[in-house]
Amino acid sequence: MRMDAAAPQGSNVYVLDPLARVLDPLVSQAREALQQQARAISQVGTRLDERFTRAVRMLHGLEGHVVVTGLGKSGHIGRKIAATLASTGTPSFFVHSAEALHGDLGMVTERDVVILISYSGETREVVQLLPFLQERGIRTIALAGALDSTLGRSVDVALDVSVEREICPNDLAPTCSTLATLAMGDVLAVSLMKLRDFQRDDFAQLHPGGAVGRRVTRVAQVTLRDGVAVVPPETTLGDALLELASSPYPMALVCGRNGGLRGVLTADDVRSAGKRAMDRPVSEVMNETPPVIAADAFISAAEERLALDNLPALVVIGEHDHVEGLYLPRNE
Repeated sequence: MRMDAAAPQGSNVYVLDPLARVLDPLVSQAREALQQQARAISQVGTRLDERFTRAVRMLHGLEGHVVVTGLGKSGHIGRKIAATLASTGTPSFFVHSAEALHGDLGMVTERDVVILISYSGETREVVQLLPFLQERGIRTIALAGALDSTLGRSVDVALDVSVEREICPNDLAPTCSTLATLAMGDVLAVSLMKLRDFQRDDFAQLHPGGAVGRRVTRVAQVTLRDGVAVVPPETTLGDALLELASSPYPMALVCGRNGGLRGVLTADDVRSAGKRAMDRPVSEVMNETPPVIAADAFISAAEERLALDNLPALVVIGEHDHVEGLYLPRNE
């Protein structure tokens, strides 16, 4: 934004700069494209019927893996669908259709269900897999834009992911169609999660790393126990200092005989007490109100507390106020 040179001095009239005028049509086009994609997904939803239920039941009851296969853009979408299924409790992997025809069919067993993706339903390498899968009695699901295609007619269940047109100006580049296929894969995964009552703790077991892992992993799963200095409150400060020095962690836990937390000792506490206090009991020097976190709290809550109060570590407290160990910031 800038003040228009033609506007009177002191005026609050502002106009868009030349670059913004150029971008406006692009913004309008982008908004229309996004709206078209939203309509495409919505229309896929209106066509869901008992075939979707059959597909979900088939996937829910399998003893093996969901094997997803496709070629080109459909292959890229298939990889993401397989990854989503695997991370939400449905064992799954992707096999490239062409590679499957050259030996990778050996990855597929009679206990598996194969999801074949082809928008046209006529992709040669995908269709060529059908006789080999059927001969072995392997169940099949298609994600296709044409249910009357070779693929749509030949599988056990065919799900309709057709769209009116692509947002590509030439109606050629897979855009709405790939998005619709991806959305179908997502709702299959979500439906299976609900059938399995797949909860946050289950997700944490499969996705412990990164930002998502911090949101769903509990502190108890990453609590540090080995090497943590623990001393009783009657220990002299000198002896407690030796324990603290031998630990790789920034604080020693002062605990009673029942394992309850009485306080913590840090290097700052020792410096504040001075050299003359080395024969005093640690209970007279320790921090009696140390920073704590519940063992069943999520890691994201622990990291927020550390950052908010600029703390080096948190004491992890479990059931019956028993000390579990320390939580230190994660470097990821």
